Amino acid sequence: MKSFEELMAIKEKMKDKVALRNAGDDIRVVVGMATCGIAAGARPVLNAFVEAVAEAGLSDKVTVTQTGCIGICQYEPVVEIYEKDKEKVTYVKMTADKAREVVEKHIKGGAVIADYTIGAGTL
Repeated sequence: MKSFEELMAIKEKMKDKVALRNAGDDIRVVVGMATCGIAAGARPVLNAFVEAVAEAGLSDKVTVTQTGCIGICQYEPVVEIYEKDKEKVTYVKMTADKAREVVEKHIKGGAVIADYTIGAGTL
C-alpha cells in the first residue's frame, strides 16, 4: 500500500483531469468508449481532449466525458461535440492529433472541421 503522502501526490496530479470531466456545460465533448471505440483507439483520443482543453485554459467552459456505444462502430473512434444552442457535431475516425486540432479550431476558434465529420464525403 502507498503512503498517505504518495496518495496525496497522485490526487494532486490527477485533480485537473478529473475536474475537466465535470467542468461547465457550455461545450460538452463526448468520446465513445465502448469496446469498439477502445479497440479503434478512443483512449488516446479521450486523453488528448482532456490535455488539450487543460492546456488551452478552457476547463471552466468545456466538459470532456465518455459514453458507451454511439452506434456507428465502423467510424470509431467517434466524438460528439455539444454546444448550447447549436446542432451536435459528430467527428469520426478520430486520432489524438485530430482531437488537438478540434480543440484548437472548433472549440477555441468556432470552426467545425468538416473533413472529420460524419457528413464528410471523404470517409
